[in-house]
Amino acid sequence: MMQRTIPYPLELTTERLIIRSPKESDAAAMREAIIESHEALLPWMPWARELPSADESVENCRKAMAEFEAGHDFRLHLFARETGAFVGASGFHRIDWSVPKAEIGYWVRSSRSGEGLITEAVREITRYLIEDAGMLRVEIRMDARNAKSKAIPERLGFEFEGTLRNERREADGVLSDTCVFAVIP
Repeated sequence: MMQRTIPYPLELTTERLIIRSPKESDAAAMREAIIESHEALLPWMPWARELPSADESVENCRKAMAEFEAGHDFRLHLFARETGAFVGASGFHRIDWSVPKAEIGYWVRSSRSGEGLITEAVREITRYLIEDAGMLRVEIRMDARNAKSKAIPERLGFEFEGTLRNERREADGVLSDTCVFAVIP
């Protein structure tokens, strides 16, 4: 199957969010959200082991922009429509155009947790992937211990397909399980 293209830049909107491809100018706000949310991110996000410097945050956004534009990985930044504040990130990764399928990832800054913003973002990203990008499978995977993350696909009607036991090793050496949820059109 021929690879489809995802437009760059990409912007989606919902009732409360602007969901868009990263910009270099997002670096400071993204870094602030990561620092604020460090303790909450640490158990689940391998990239959160170390707090980023200002320069590393700029480079991170540049790399995400290049990956998006090249069609390799599609990180999306989430902003509150009302205020323009950076509220988290999502995106679709591990695309296999031969199916086609993608995996959605996400995190929300701690001060905005519990507001349903990630549910809203994932609902719209899933809609986009199926209706506009032609995906025939959309997955969400998470550490089996991450109850907050599991609630998102459950709330959105993704089917729980199973648990991959001892699927990866954490930074501290502990083996962990991964839950797999999916939706197909």
